[in-house]
Amino acid sequence: MTHTRPTLASVASAAGVSVSTASLAFSGAGPIAAETRARVRAAAAELGYTGPNPLGRSLRSGRSGIVAVVIGDQLRRSFRDPVSIQVLDGLVGTLGTMGLGVLLIPATPATDGSGDIDPLLETAPMDVAVLIWGARTEDPVLAALQRRGVPLVIGEGPEIDGIPVVGIHDRRGTADLARHLLALGHERIATVTLPFGRDRRLGLVDDARMAALNWTPTRHRLEGLTDAGVVPTAVVESTASLVEAGKEAGHLLLDGPNPPTAVVAQSDLLASGVVLAARERGLRVPQDLSVAGFDGLDLPWMSPDVLTTVAQPLALKGETIARAVASMIAGENPGTTLLDVELRIGTTTGPPHP
Repeated sequence: MTHTRPTLASVASAAGVSVSTASLAFSGAGPIAAETRARVRAAAAELGYTGPNPLGRSLRSGRSGIVAVVIGDQLRRSFRDPVSIQVLDGLVGTLGTMGLGVLLIPATPATDGSGDIDPLLETAPMDVAVLIWGARTEDPVLAALQRRGVPLVIGEGPEIDGIPVVGIHDRRGTADLARHLLALGHERIATVTLPFGRDRRLGLVDDARMAALNWTPTRHRLEGLTDAGVVPTAVVESTASLVEAGKEAGHLLLDGPNPPTAVVAQSDLLASGVVLAARERGLRVPQDLSVAGFDGLDLPWMSPDVLTTVAQPLALKGETIARAVASMIAGENPGTTLLDVELRIGTTTGPPHP
């Protein structure tokens, strides 16, 4: 037997009202008596009608109700990073209260982290796109979305042609962290950075690589060291904000002929990896090596160590991005919003051992 999907017209007929009145009962867009609304809802329940066709509704409104969130990394790697998860939680939860759905899109296809953009960026319906970890110069993702005329919100990135940005005072926070280490008496301070650009790599950074820096959070946190008067004894670029990447970078730093007495890592996961590298070499933290991070994550597995870090408001960042999305949908531009960060002193930093 073939079952025909009930329509709004059949619900209206069963309830004894016009189609326009039945439509109002579902949309809530106009005045309608509570008794009439209840009668329409009862008729819909009896017929098995669940509401207007969302595709038809989107065609009539000119909107998809979808926000594309470009995460800038492979999904499997992003969902191992508590920073990404907490920001996404704040973003998705807030968008949900606005009746907006989310489409997660990696910046590159899963089969090739350095190749063409994900095809969804060219074809998927979206009202606004969020580049949650920023944009680069000559960014193919940004170019594709701008060609389509999709409104954009950028997280952690430079202002580009008036596109609203939601970021943090990470440069200032890193400077505060560097001054803390200087006050403890450290002179040999090295740093482990986030990736420099799309071509992720592990290695000591030379002048040529520094000139290729094309990632805003990495740049801001290096500039914070400069603001505090710190010239790093070594800069090691990591492949990702992951514990194992931090451990690899930590071993690379400690292999040098004049190892540092303190390391500033640009994320807590990288910092925890440096701590593990130090432990594997029999070094005491902080007596032999002070280690500091950035993000303010809760890492109970590091107990009894508690990272010295710069805490950022991760869920609030996601919520603020969502509010910027709502402004763009309403035809407004919220401009740039920078959220405050906070230096938190833990047990992993102390005076250098004599």
